[in-house]
Amino acid sequence: MSEKIDLHVPVLIVGGGGAGLTSSILLSRLGVSSLLVTRYPETTKVPRGHILNQRSMEIFTDMGVAPEIRAKSTPPEHMRGVAWYSGLAGGGPEDGHGRLLGFVEAWGAGYTDPDYIAASPEAIANLNLLHTEPLLRAHAESYPGATVRFHHELVGLEQDADGVTSTVQNRDTGQTYTVRSSYLLGADAGRTVGKLAGAEVTFHERLRKLVSLHLSVDLSQHFPSDDSILTWIFNPEYPDHLDFGAVLLPLGPQRWGRHSEEWLLAVSRPDLDGSQPEKMLQWASEALGLPDLHPEVLGVSEWHLERFLLDDFRVGRVFLLGDAAHRLPPSGGLGLNSAVQDAYNLCWKLAAVLAGRAGDGLLDTYNAERRPVNKTNIETATRSVGNQIKMASSLGVSPDKSVEENWAALRLFWEDGLPGAEERRHEFNQWLGDSTLEYHQHNVDFGYIYDSTAIVGDGTPAPVSADTVRLYRPSSRPGHPLPHAWVERSGQRLALRSLIHGGHFALIVGENGQAWVEAADKIAQEREIPLRTARVGLGEVDLVDVRLAWQRNRAISPEGALLVRPDGHIAFRSIDAADDPLAVLTAAFNQILATTDQED
Repeated sequence: MSEKIDLHVPVLIVGGGGAGLTSSILLSRLGVSSLLVTRYPETTKVPRGHILNQRSMEIFTDMGVAPEIRAKSTPPEHMRGVAWYSGLAGGGPEDGHGRLLGFVEAWGAGYTDPDYIAASPEAIANLNLLHTEPLLRAHAESYPGATVRFHHELVGLEQDADGVTSTVQNRDTGQTYTVRSSYLLGADAGRTVGKLAGAEVTFHERLRKLVSLHLSVDLSQHFPSDDSILTWIFNPEYPDHLDFGAVLLPLGPQRWGRHSEEWLLAVSRPDLDGSQPEKMLQWASEALGLPDLHPEVLGVSEWHLERFLLDDFRVGRVFLLGDAAHRLPPSGGLGLNSAVQDAYNLCWKLAAVLAGRAGDGLLDTYNAERRPVNKTNIETATRSVGNQIKMASSLGVSPDKSVEENWAALRLFWEDGLPGAEERRHEFNQWLGDSTLEYHQHNVDFGYIYDSTAIVGDGTPAPVSADTVRLYRPSSRPGHPLPHAWVERSGQRLALRSLIHGGHFALIVGENGQAWVEAADKIAQEREIPLRTARVGLGEVDLVDVRLAWQRNRAISPEGALLVRPDGHIAFRSIDAADDPLAVLTAAFNQILATTDQED
């Protein structure tokens, strides 16, 4: 190669948002040096991507950032659910202002839902990227093996069989420099990398335009309770807003609930124009029913509900993550979470290949595993948007009705004895039940399954679920995430999942599974595979299943074994003993890591 190379690095990361910063931290913790560049001078100034689901919080715990996120997140008592109110003030009947129309528990109800408690040691957090990204950036910059450069933009790339040569421009000076990397991660929301690499997309659709306003305002007097993570407002005084209403998200950052100092307000109309903040503020005050609203406008952003999915998340030595690979409506809060989970799937694989422990075929499993998951996420979010479209009609309001007719429709929710009141309330109850597609999508959030060559199937049938979106069913079948269990050692309680922290495989065996442990230790030592082993159960074991949570879901005998990957998914299961555990585990590792047979 004749071109002068200014910098050599194993991995170049393009993009300084959630996916890029997460990748930088994960690679650093796995011993892989990286350079991150982003065209922006600083982290985002737009408060978006606020829900951090249980799987993402498990990842952040592994990364060491979860405590700081929790410290800034919405307190659990202000995360019970989602509420619907009539117009908060202004015109119309005074006894109709700020009336609660409905409420549904959401995202684990502040970690009080038994299903969510049993599923994970981590509660959902609520902290938008305005505050999350600076935390991630600080952690990324703290590792000596990572270089993070804001206001540096990728302007060109070429790849060959051995690596990627990228041209980066320092936007402060205008100077360019050349970076040679073994791999490149595109986490730039689709701005540059995918186009330069030739990534193909045949699925892209815009659904609806919205405008979000970031406001500093005191709304405490308008809400009788403050346990809602989201609040929908339908104001009959302005029928033009009733097809979508307005949705309010408290942003804290010091106080929460109805006492939040900052809010994000989203409105939707065909004639929205984010370049006219005064007009947007007028529409916002109309939608809320607050004609005397005079907040400080901290920001206005115009955006689209859209669906986007690359045909392949890998193009040679370039990998696409997060919004660069897939975009979806925000319903359910899957966007940021998908990006974080993309990085968690990919980074341990890159580390294994760069260290010579795995073959290139392991990297192909990134697309094979993550694309189907993200396709399901897009489909689920799109169904949620379809359900939102029915929201106004289930309330009985419509832009086509008069102000008086819309007030009369909402009055059925709080005035007993009116004709049609019970029927209207029940119709909205039914709609609230349907809304759990968005607010209780626990299996989509948490229970997704991988199926690739990095998973060794055991021939057992897949579990049958009554609802593949809402109901998470723990399973130890290969491809499933490791079921959660609190276990104990020497009087100390720990989550079973912590065995994989730091990029480790985990071999979990039954009470009489010592032969598996000895075989796995031998393989790990010879092949330098990071591995932890544990006999889990009752009796003479390493980790005691005091609560019997593991017993409920392990599905292996005292002589059986599970091999868990560094991303928490079960890669291999033997329900009972094997005649030659060394040979069985050698074959399993060879398949998972895409390596040829090695001598025992």
